[in-house]
Amino acid sequence: MANIGNMYGPDFTFLGIPRCDLENPASFAGADVVIVGAPIDSGTSHRSGAKFGPQAIRGGDYLPHDAERPHLSMRVDSLKELKIFDAGDLLMPPGDLVSSLKVLEAATEKISRAGAIAVVLGGDHSVASADVLGIAKHRGMGKISMVHFDAHADTGDLQFGALVGHGTPMRRLIDSGAVRGDRFLQLGLRGYWPDNETLLWMRDQGMRSYEMTEIHHRGMKAVLDESFSTLTDGCDGVFLSVDIDVVDPGMAPGTGTPEPGGMTSRELLEAVRRICFELPVVGIDVVEVCPAFDSADITAILANRVVLEALSAITLKKKGGSYSPTRNLLDR
Repeated sequence: MANIGNMYGPDFTFLGIPRCDLENPASFAGADVVIVGAPIDSGTSHRSGAKFGPQAIRGGDYLPHDAERPHLSMRVDSLKELKIFDAGDLLMPPGDLVSSLKVLEAATEKISRAGAIAVVLGGDHSVASADVLGIAKHRGMGKISMVHFDAHADTGDLQFGALVGHGTPMRRLIDSGAVRGDRFLQLGLRGYWPDNETLLWMRDQGMRSYEMTEIHHRGMKAVLDESFSTLTDGCDGVFLSVDIDVVDPGMAPGTGTPEPGGMTSRELLEAVRRICFELPVVGIDVVEVCPAFDSADITAILANRVVLEALSAITLKKKGGSYSPTRNLLDR
């Protein structure tokens, strides 16, 4: 779990926030949020390169990296008003996915036990099987519900004969008891997978999966309205997992398994804002950013904004503020 800075490329923190060392608890004492990179893509089934995602997400912003980001409509500055640290990238050897995930599991458990929200920058989506489990080991198995944005269900039993991979983490979480299937919400599914056998397994677990077509016709607001009470029923916290391929590849091309027909970037950001403001979020990951396939950094910029939107909403919630998406910007 040693602090190695950034595994790939220059060593800088998320938008210039202070750094910490997970091996030195005093360096993140009293933290509200600890950001950590999980630079692994050994779990990919198609295009690799997501191990460069944490670096791209940290730097995905055109403004100075000065640890300041006042939110236009919520009128908070999470980087100044919350105590946020960047622990750098975890040492995740590319050839050993199982051991790498154990390192991540230990890191998120340590962050959670310190009273902070872990924000994990992926990396492929196999990281979810570890980062959620680490937090559940602190907060209680089955006591965390899940909100999962993705084009793909990631509920496969095996991936090329292996139990771990970016197509299996959600099944691993449910099988382990870390997350209850009937407290598991998926948004944005589309395309040509999973198969019927996997869908039947998902149904039997009580999962609720919203296909992108349903979200389009019913609207994101209606979908979230009917879901929030379920997520907090018998659970103490919510984990938010965002696979960037939930967004249409026209707006987020830099990912390993692009799937046409996805959300707009605006829909995702608004949903993340609402989730983090209204629900007791205890952990977040943003995954599957693959810079080699990006165009003009638009995917990295979007992923950076997902993190900022989440942090801003958490800040407003902590301050006891109010927010309405229909309020006039100048009506203060």
